[in-house]
Amino acid sequence: MLVIQTLENGIKVVLEEIGYVRSVSFGIWVKNGTRNERPEENGISHYIEHMMFKGTKHRSAREIAEEMDAVGGQINAYTTKEYTCYHTRVLDKHMVRAMDVMSDMLLYPAFSQEEVEKERNVIKEEIDMYDDAPEELVHDCLQDDIWRDSSLGMPILGTEDTIAHLTADTIRAYYERNYHTENIVISVAGHFRTADMMNLLNQYFGRWRAKYPYEPWETKAQYHISKIQIPKNVEQMHTCIAFPGLEREHPLKYAMAVFQTIFGGGMSSRLFQKIREEQGLTYSIYSYTTAFADTGLFSIYASMNPSQAEAVYRGIAAEIRAVREEDISRRMLEVTKEQMISSFMIGSESTLNRMTSAGAALLLRGEVQEIEEVMEQIEQVQKKDLAEVMDLIFSSGVFSYSAVGNLQGVDFTNTIEKFFS
Repeated sequence: MLVIQTLENGIKVVLEEIGYVRSVSFGIWVKNGTRNERPEENGISHYIEHMMFKGTKHRSAREIAEEMDAVGGQINAYTTKEYTCYHTRVLDKHMVRAMDVMSDMLLYPAFSQEEVEKERNVIKEEIDMYDDAPEELVHDCLQDDIWRDSSLGMPILGTEDTIAHLTADTIRAYYERNYHTENIVISVAGHFRTADMMNLLNQYFGRWRAKYPYEPWETKAQYHISKIQIPKNVEQMHTCIAFPGLEREHPLKYAMAVFQTIFGGGMSSRLFQKIREEQGLTYSIYSYTTAFADTGLFSIYASMNPSQAEAVYRGIAAEIRAVREEDISRRMLEVTKEQMISSFMIGSESTLNRMTSAGAALLLRGEVQEIEEVMEQIEQVQKKDLAEVMDLIFSSGVFSYSAVGNLQGVDFTNTIEKFFS
């Protein structure tokens, strides 16, 4: 059972006792990502994530790593457009030690100029790595251009130009403004007693006070039609087509999830079966959704030899027409809902997944649904809901595309406009 409580300083906490496991997954969720950055600060949220592991007032970077390794613990972090998450998983008997390390990282980061300079090169390498991976770049470049003119359209890693100007002083100033008791959530799932855990959390986190008042910054995102082509010296072409989707809390979000699964969500999906299995045009093809507080996308990805591009685009367009014209059978709907519920239940057997799901929900939505509530919402999706979702995605005729890789011989303007306009 999920329990939501508040620490002495106002930080919200979501706890889930799971008595039959021996591990504890612990996460610190900060509602701070690319969306909270100004253009000249782009990449600073991700930079701070890196710097948290580079030493504190009490521990060196090596000591942080050695302490967690000594207890067999897993510790990691990641930054998204809307938040940063720091998380660990350890045996229950090592929870106190892990919490001591995690609280030290969050509350007392060193931010030394020497480490800032060294990490700048690491992040430049990370930027170059993504630029060299067309299967990653094809998604990111399209989303960034669709939401241009807003903070949501800036890259998570920043650019070499923006991170070149970051110093220990600017990083600390940003941290002090944006890491606050009002935008932090702590999530814990695993083997513990709620009362004991609350005492620990108050001991390690509850006495912390932010230095300045919290003043959130973000810009409203608006969909812009985008057409991106980036040649790369590789064999394949990677492509992504993005239609306006649904925002995170749209009433049809569960219907969207069901439709996405039917259309391109796995090996039994329409896209995979028709374009890969029946026609043999591509090795990888799938659809996915992206949702934020005020906007969203429905995207289709495929990779192929450029000589197959026109056939792949034709096949995708044909499947969009077919799924709208043909009635999705009741049997397909019921099978897909059962598939989603089974996958959700299997995933929920992991303490890390349960901690992640609860932490993200409390941070972004302000509430957490029990597993039974989510299953009930999926069960309630009807065929009419799928039809409404398809109309919202495809009826406007608005779409964007990106193509990255070997683009030789592909007339994108005529090919894509012909099939999707």
